[in-house]
Order: sequence, then C-alpha cells, then structure tokens
Amino acid sequence: MGYRSPRGFWWKTNIGMSGLAIVKGYLQFAREKELTSHAFQQPQVKRMNVTVILCTFNRCRTLRTALESVAASQMPESVDWDVLVVDNNSKDQTREVVDEYIRKFPRRFHYLFEALQGKSNALNSGIREARGEILAFLDDDVTVEPTWLQHLTSHVQSGEWIGAGGRIRATESVALPRWLALRGSYGLGGVLCGLFDRGDVPCELDCAPNGSNMAFHRSVFEKYGCFRTDMGPSADGKIPRPNEDTEFGRRIMAAGERLRFEPAAVVYHPVLPERLRKDYFLSWWFDYGRAVILERGTRPAIFGVPAQFVCIPNLIVRFLSVRTLQWCFALNPQRRFFSKCWVWYTAGQISQIYRQSIKPKSVNGAWGQYRRLVMPLFSKRGSQL
Repeated sequence: MGYRSPRGFWWKTNIGMSGLAIVKGYLQFAREKELTSHAFQQPQVKRMNVTVILCTFNRCRTLRTALESVAASQMPESVDWDVLVVDNNSKDQTREVVDEYIRKFPRRFHYLFEALQGKSNALNSGIREARGEILAFLDDDVTVEPTWLQHLTSHVQSGEWIGAGGRIRATESVALPRWLALRGSYGLGGVLCGLFDRGDVPCELDCAPNGSNMAFHRSVFEKYGCFRTDMGPSADGKIPRPNEDTEFGRRIMAAGERLRFEPAAVVYHPVLPERLRKDYFLSWWFDYGRAVILERGTRPAIFGVPAQFVCIPNLIVRFLSVRTLQWCFALNPQRRFFSKCWVWYTAGQISQIYRQSIKPKSVNGAWGQYRRLVMPLFSKRGSQL
C-alpha cells in the first residue's frame, strides 16, 4: 500500500462531507417546498360578502336606533359583511349620524348619497355600489335581533335559495282605535307597521316578502333588473307609495324563482302614532290601487275598444258599487273601515287607468274635470265619514 499524504486525505474528506451537506440541504429544501405547495392546494374557506342596504330620508332619530341595532349583528367569522347607508337627499342630521358609526366601525359602515328623490332610486344606487354578493334590505325605522342577518342570509349563501324574507313584528303594543285591527279578517297591520309572518316553520314563500326584511343574491338583480322607479315612497308623492318591494318579489317569483321564509330572522317595526289616522290608511289604499294597475301595465284594446272604456265601467259596476254598500251597511266598526279601504283602493285603480289612457296634452282638460267631479269623494274630508 502506497503512502497517502494526511493533507490529501483531509482535503478529500472535507470535499466528501461538503457534498453530503449540499445533498442533504437540497433534499430538505425540496421537502419543504413540497409541503408548502401542498398547503396552498388545500381548499380555502370561501368568504361570502353580505351587504345590508339601508335607505333613509330625514329620519336621523330612528336611523341611529336602526344602526345601533344592526351593528350588534352576530355573523360567522368566515363571512365578511358591511352596511351601506343610502342618504336620499336628507335635510336633517342624517350624514352626521352615519359618520358617527363610520368612526366607531370604520370597516363596517359606509355612506352613499343619492340626490335623485325616491326610495327606488336610493335602493337601485345601493345595489350598484354594494360590494356584497348577498344583498339584505332594511328600513331606517326598525330594529333587528342580533342573529337576524345570519338567519336571513345563511340559506341564500349556501345557494339553496335565491332570496329570503323574514318575520316583521310590531315593536310594542299600543292602544288601537276601535275601527282598526292589526290581524284577522280585517287586519291592517301590514299597512300600519309592515307586519309579515308565515308561521314558526321555514317554508317556501307564496307571496312577496316585505322590503324591510328581505335578502337576495346579487345575480337576481343582474338577471331581472332592479326596483321600479315609478312606484315607492317619494318626496312629492306623485307616484304611488307601495309595491316597489313586493313588485320585485312577484316579478322574480313569476319567473320561477323560489324564495324562503325564515321565521328566525326577526325585525321589529314601531307603531308610529301619526299613522293611527283614517286618512293615512285611505291614502295608502288609494296609492295601492294605483300601484296594482301600474304593475299590471296598460291593457290592449278589446275588439278595437280602448281598454279603459271596458275596465273602468267594470270596476264601477262589479267592485266599487258592491264595496260601497259593504262600507255603508257594515255594523262592525273594523269591518266597516276595512270595506271603506277597499272603496279607496278601487278608486285608485280607476284613477290610474284613466291616467294611463289620456294623452299628455289633454291632462289639464279631461283629467282636471275628472278630479273636480270624482276625487273630492276620496279626499281627506271624505275620510272622516
């Protein structure tokens, strides 16, 4: 055996050890990369965004209560949600109230100003600007239970339902006038404070939900359009107040969409003293009649005869006369006033049919004559009868 230099042995040994360290380091790096890559491939929890759209007009006092209520909502950590307050050109301290909650909850509350008057305009602006995939709707004079938003939107998030409506209750019990019933055959609770209830068991809705407690997937608006701007509350009252919310619900249900009733999603609506007047109810029912005709649309001519010449006499003979007799001869005060509301409803239908039939140039003549002859029967003065 030949002689080996110790120095040469040291050099060869170190080279071998260094190579082994490099190989080990590379294998460790490859293993860590594989583990990291595998971790990124794991399914991630989908963060479904929910936006609460709350439209308001000159109600800064009740708005504060509503915002405080919805701020306490309990939602899963996996759901990113916010509240978009749409100010429909308010003249009070609405902006200051919203700014206060933006400061307290900077990521939760947002403000949007809509100058074009009308609740439907405000709703549609909110839909355009909202960042949520699920859009929930709330009024500015209600309060909600902490679990309201979770119950209302959970089944819409899962994709099982395209929309949902919840339960609406009166905030407190109040002394009602003897002519007014909230529930039952002559109940007017839906007009007074939006009462809406379909029982204690979740089910498929057979009617449109109320606008102060409903939610839809954003795709519904992309497919069927937004809220109609020719109905709904407005500053000048030129368009009928009701139905901007329920018309949308009926529109998508008529197209075959299914909506869920969620009894656990509870909203409380106050009973406002200024609404406990006959003229408030009669005005609402007159507008309701107008809104129903608007929703139905203009009817085509019947055998060449303009539809109004058939529809108006039909309404007068078959409905207005009968309902007037029921109103006049009812002994029960609640039934009597309920029948009177249906008289105003029929008058609103007649009014809207005539509005749609006349040409703009003849409004001052024919429509003015109609107002002078017929409308005084359904004025505030007549509401006291």
